[in-house]
Amino acid sequence: MSEKYEKGMLVRRQVLGDAHVDRAEASRVDFDAPFQEMITEGAWGTLWADDTISRRERSMLTLALLAAMGNFDEIPMHIRASRTTGAEPRDVLQAFMHVAIYAGVPKANHAIKLAKQTYAELGVDL
Repeated sequence: MSEKYEKGMLVRRQVLGDAHVDRAEASRVDFDAPFQEMITEGAWGTLWADDTISRRERSMLTLALLAAMGNFDEIPMHIRASRTTGAEPRDVLQAFMHVAIYAGVPKANHAIKLAKQTYAELGVDL
C-alpha cells in the first residue's frame, strides 16, 4: 500500500477507533476494495491527516456538511468519532444550528435527533 494509505489508515483508526475500522475491513471484498482504498487515501490520508485545521473543527465541518446534504446515515459514526476529535456536544449543536440557518431546519432537526440518539447510546448526558 502507498504511504498515503498507511497514513490514512492510522488517522482513520485514531478518529473512528479500531473496532469500527476492523469491522469495515472485515466486510471489505474485491468489489469495494478500490473504493475503500480511495477513501482511506483521500479522506483520511489527505484531508483528515492535514493539520491546517484541528480534528475538532473537521468533526464539526463534517457533521454540518453531512446534515446539510442530507447524508444522515454517516452522522452517528461521526458523532461517535467526535469523542476522539474534541468536538463536544455543544460544538455539534452549534454546527447543526448553522445547518438550520443555511441549509434548512428539517435537515438540522433530523441531525439533532440522530445526535441525541447516538449520545444516549454512548451514555453522554446532554
